[in-house]
Parts: sequence; C-alpha cells; structure tokens
Amino acid sequence: MNLNNLIFIDNLPSLDLHGFDRETAKVAINDFINDNIKMKNKFVVIIHGIGSGILKNTTQKTLLHNKNVIEFKIHPFNIGCTLVNINLTK
Repeated sequence: MNLNNLIFIDNLPSLDLHGFDRETAKVAINDFINDNIKMKNKFVVIIHGIGSGILKNTTQKTLLHNKNVIEFKIHPFNIGCTLVNINLTK
C-alpha cells in the first residue's frame, strides 16, 4: 500500500497545525512522526490548512529533512492536508 491508494483518511492519526508558528510546527511534526513510529502507524495526516502557504511550506520542508519519512504528498481531494508514509523498518 502507498499514498496513491489512500482515499479515506478519517481513521488515520492526524496532527492539526492551525494556530502554530513555523518553529513550533517543525517541532510538533517531528514529535508526531516519532510518536507514530513507536505506535507502528505507517500512514499519518498533517493538517496545515490552505491560508498563505506558510504552514504548508514548513510541513513540506520538515518532512523532506526527516529521515523517517519515505514519501509525502498533498491529499488529492483536500489541499489543506498532507499524507505521510513513515518508514517503520529499522
């Protein structure tokens, strides 16, 4: 299973970044990824909203530099959230 097969995301763990600033969002995203590795959740959702794109860009940059993230992409039906595939094999 990969991100292209995910359509229904309501049952996936999610992190809502509304109201966060850039630095707090970076910390929250990395902590969220680490927590979900411990819980063995392969797929998660990060809700950043649409707005001016600051949180979306911060989310993408943070995920790009996180070594535990295999891939990520904007949800095809909701551009306010990003789907993340986490590497659980270590």
